[in-house]
Amino acid sequence: MQSAKMPPMEQFPSFSLVLETENLANAHLDGLSQSLTSLAQQSVPLTVANEVLIIDTGNTPAQLLKQLCDRYPWLKIQQAPSSTGYYKAKMLGAALVTGEVVVYCDSDCTYEPQWLQHLLMPFVVRNDIQIVAGETSTRGVGLYGTAMAIAYIFPQYSSSQSLAPTTQYFLNNVAFRREFLLKQPIPVALPLYRGNCVIHARYLQQQGYTLWRQPQARAAHAPPSDRSHFFWRFLLIGHDYYWQQQLLAKPTSTMQQPNAMQNLSDDRDPTAGFKGKLEVFRDRLQKMARHDRRHVFYLPFALPIVIVSALLVFAGYVITARRPDYLLKSYAHVLDGREEL
Repeated sequence: MQSAKMPPMEQFPSFSLVLETENLANAHLDGLSQSLTSLAQQSVPLTVANEVLIIDTGNTPAQLLKQLCDRYPWLKIQQAPSSTGYYKAKMLGAALVTGEVVVYCDSDCTYEPQWLQHLLMPFVVRNDIQIVAGETSTRGVGLYGTAMAIAYIFPQYSSSQSLAPTTQYFLNNVAFRREFLLKQPIPVALPLYRGNCVIHARYLQQQGYTLWRQPQARAAHAPPSDRSHFFWRFLLIGHDYYWQQQLLAKPTSTMQQPNAMQNLSDDRDPTAGFKGKLEVFRDRLQKMARHDRRHVFYLPFALPIVIVSALLVFAGYVITARRPDYLLKSYAHVLDGREEL
């Protein structure tokens, strides 16, 4: 499906946006303001949304939330217990909003001006589409930004312009028909830090549903915000690798059999041996150079950070193989300590 002129507003399905503040436990608070600024600049005005709902788990000062609500009258806040995790917050949002389509975005992402339009358009054109995923990439150029473009979770933007089937989605840039999602919910009780949406995606495919990727719905995700966030985030990627492999080894069961290793794969399996990893690396480099030539200059200087990232992932995997819940519990203690300060 090629990019088309935006249809009249009455042709769009009713929709709601859901964000959460759980990501702000280890990210800069100004990320939420930047995210909302990008949403306020959408070609589809958020004043026509049924709701724009933030699930707040106590990670954002009340004064900042009040300022944001004063600035954006279409914004609503729903308080949730501090123990509410990322995926549980997302599903709580789906249960509370009223739009036919629920659109997920994150407090540490920014969105291109036509992001929402491109994400909603497929639901206008085809009644059988249940899920549309956009493309999310890591923002930033420079010593650190280039390293994260190579090493972090999100692939570079593709050069595609057309709607096409896909194998995965990121929960910071996806839209579901709400009733479909409530009947086929994202699992919230897996031993992963992140990656539940990947398992959910593979489960949906096993059930015969098609996931669609809209490459023109683009989001930019912040890289890890400081040394502590960098350290823990890559350790936890290793933790997730281990648990994803354990889930793969289980017999077919609801939500737990799918190939969760698609999480970091650019639609490839990163466990497919050294050759497969080299192909993913080469693909990222080519797309980085095409998207911003400055990456080519910074690449040699960024490689030490990439190597440290890979070592942390490996360490996280080994630690979790020996003590399966150690890293998640340790990270929870770190976050609790920050809240007490």
